[in-house]
Amino acid sequence: MESNHPHFKLILGSSSIARRKILTDMGYQFTLMSADIDEKSIRKEKPEELVLALAEAKAEAIMQRIPDGENIEEDKSTLLITCDQVVVYEDAVREKPSSVEEAREYIRGYSKGHTATVSSVAVTNLKTGVRKGGVDRVEIYFNEIPEETIEKLIEEGMVLKVAGALLIEHPLILPCVKEVVGTTDSVMGLPKELTEKLIKEVLAST
Repeated sequence: MESNHPHFKLILGSSSIARRKILTDMGYQFTLMSADIDEKSIRKEKPEELVLALAEAKAEAIMQRIPDGENIEEDKSTLLITCDQVVVYEDAVREKPSSVEEAREYIRGYSKGHTATVSSVAVTNLKTGVRKGGVDRVEIYFNEIPEETIEKLIEEGMVLKVAGALLIEHPLILPCVKEVVGTTDSVMGLPKELTEKLIKEVLAST
């Protein structure tokens, strides 16, 4: 845990349970803050540009809420991790479904088809002001998703809270996943390899 990383502190700028779990699995201890920004007010043409812009906007919003000097110690850097994700289906960007019907339509579209997730990570060193960001894309191919499975997912409600109503790690969906080209942690919203890389880069930039 934190004893492995005594030279910096971490803030995860996200309310996502999945991201919290992934960062914990990576061996980090961290505090949580969330950015309440109007995501719809930020638009970009390419999904990669959109998720990066949103991760950076979240970082800026959280930084404004941290009083000067707080979380910044003489001998330690404090790193802020912010993220965003969209699902790309047939070149269309999908964010969280706006209704039950939209969620149902999204999941039906994946049946015997394919989609992709585009995830961004931005790591900001609050001590030095250095920020590094990156994007990871994963392709997902599906077998048939039975109507009964779709209704159970809708009833449970978790799919209404995630981009594209996509939860490939869910026990109901898992059997319907044919192939994942990339990593599950990236699909869940926090690509481990990219996150580690950005943490190292930010700490190396003084």
